[in-house]
Amino acid sequence: MASSKSTVRADSEVHITFEEQQKINKFARLNARLDELKEELSSTKNDKKNLEEAVEAVDEVELLGEVEEIAYSMGDIFLLQSPESTKDMLAEAKEKLENDIEKIKAGMESTKELMSDLRTQLYAKFGDNINLEADDD
Repeated sequence: MASSKSTVRADSEVHITFEEQQKINKFARLNARLDELKEELSSTKNDKKNLEEAVEAVDEVELLGEVEEIAYSMGDIFLLQSPESTKDMLAEAKEKLENDIEKIKAGMESTKELMSDLRTQLYAKFGDNINLEADDD
């Protein structure tokens, strides 16, 4: 998991104002938020993949032609419905996940822009005395 350092070297004689410390703290919070969004994106993409596989399974059941109803899990209950209704519900759920994915990506871009702006400001002030780059573990 990548983490970001936002530290100032101890051997330097750089004075950090309250406002600069707030920027460093904000950068760290944004970096943590970006990590959360990455995890959320991965989970949502996995959910979408599972829905796509479910649609394929319903298509296979429909090809058998003998099944009139399919159990569709909704929370803690199962609904019995036609394969066509099940496919419609899966399509709606997939569309919602696609919208969620777009929102997550937009949030990631916004966060990256804010981080880039803060990174520029902090490197301008501290130069090599601060490291705001992600560590690749």
